[in-house]
Amino acid sequence: MTYTPQQLAAIRAAGRAVVDAVRAAGDLGAPAGVVYAALMHAGCTLSQFHGLVGGLIRGGYLDRRGDLLFVTAKLF
Repeated sequence: MTYTPQQLAAIRAAGRAVVDAVRAAGDLGAPAGVVYAALMHAGCTLSQFHGLVGGLIRGGYLDRRGDLLFVTAKLF
């Protein structure tokens, strides 16, 4: 799938917001369900959430342990 520049900017902004929210949760991590609930309120589907978080994990920005999300040392 090819994304428009506007779509790419929106994906990056959403990713940055997720990483910032997880960072704000601190060393105990952020429950993925709570992060999803916040995004769901903005119209994000579960599939989109999994894609976004999966991309952030594959990119090395987040780590997932069970239901908790943690930031890595890699800067966004």
